[in-house]
Amino acid sequence: MTDWSAADLAIVWLSLKVALVGTIASLPFAIAAALLLARGRFWGRSLLDVLVHLPLVLPPVVTGYFLLLVFGRRGAIGAFLDQAFGFTFAFRWTGAALAAAVMGFPLMVRAIRLAVEGIDRHVEEAAATLGANPWWTLLTITLPLALPGILSGMVVAFAKALGEFGATITFVSNIPGETQTLALAIYSLTQTPGGDAHAMRLVWLSLGVSVAALLVSELLARRIEKRR
Repeated sequence: MTDWSAADLAIVWLSLKVALVGTIASLPFAIAAALLLARGRFWGRSLLDVLVHLPLVLPPVVTGYFLLLVFGRRGAIGAFLDQAFGFTFAFRWTGAALAAAVMGFPLMVRAIRLAVEGIDRHVEEAAATLGANPWWTLLTITLPLALPGILSGMVVAFAKALGEFGATITFVSNIPGETQTLALAIYSLTQTPGGDAHAMRLVWLSLGVSVAALLVSELLARRIEKRR
């Protein structure tokens, strides 16, 4: 086997696709949850906070099992999606993306929430006194000021998605070419006699992808800061 085989590149591509789709799909929900937790004053706010951060404290295998119960072919939501639209999550790469999104969601919400809480409320209030409605203020004031936090949250969630293991293997198994991401491939190779060298290549490859993502994030954050 050559150092960079077609199978290795396919695993990397699948990992990047799963992480990217999971991150982007969860972003609107993360922004909404962060805004509610940072600015909302309502009954059940503490409960929402607990639910958002639950994947951080639950064993990933438990999270994956819950996903299987809800989004599996026989789950409440999974059965409906399968029967109504022919769309399934279980044992598909889309399920891996869902697992990655759920596991990275608390980290993204936390980063965005801290950014929103750091915004001077007087700026938003000034926009309101000038006639801006809440939605316009959100789009033109709050979100642009929170952009570094949003970007940071996306990168952290993306990195978490790249390394996600427990929830993914429980929900969608470890199917080569369909759900086998870098983390799952490395695990499989460590359980295979003589697979240590190949596993190490994937470890270095995973490290390189993660470092590249962090560097890109840092560069984008600096550009955003310079434009302010």
